[in-house]
Amino acid sequence: MALPNDRYYIDRIMEGDSQAFAPLVDRYKNLVYTLALRMIKNTEEAEEAAQDTFVKVFRSIEKFKGESKFSTWIYRIAYNTCLDRIKKHKSVPLAVAIDDYGTHQLRSAENVLDTLDEEERHRAMQECLQQLPGEDAFLLTLYYFEEQSLEEIAKVIGIKANNVKIKLFRSRKKLGEILRAKLEPEIISEYERERK
Repeated sequence: MALPNDRYYIDRIMEGDSQAFAPLVDRYKNLVYTLALRMIKNTEEAEEAAQDTFVKVFRSIEKFKGESKFSTWIYRIAYNTCLDRIKKHKSVPLAVAIDDYGTHQLRSAENVLDTLDEEERHRAMQECLQQLPGEDAFLLTLYYFEEQSLEEIAKVIGIKANNVKIKLFRSRKKLGEILRAKLEPEIISEYERERK
């Protein structure tokens, strides 16, 4: 039997049933924590950011008008909560050089990923995402793992969809550079030789 949709629980909360919040937390807690960890890079801080996110969601649920998906609204709150924590702690984002990194190398890295089995590919992606600057990791997680559209991501981070496209391209280039360094260089060079 399918679980009720988000709107069902939201309506019950608005009617005063605070117990109806628990199923929403269960539904989104893993992803909110993952997104926080991607941005903050510290498990304790990410746990606190995830908790803060749900406190804010509960306190402001009456502001949710249904103009976007509920998940998009939660991710936006998570994103802003993480940004606030990063600003408060003034953590220095990791830098990845991408100037010399072209689309061809990105395709090569992605094609090498395709040769791995699903579990290896997932593990490689997770490890590489940990090395990315927080906002890049957050964007790629929403786009690839949550399959959010450009428009949905634009609502989450508060910019236009075209700008999301540019940010995603840059984030993918950074990820590609990390993947190239991680995955066996000889596999990549072998693939590049075959393509010539």
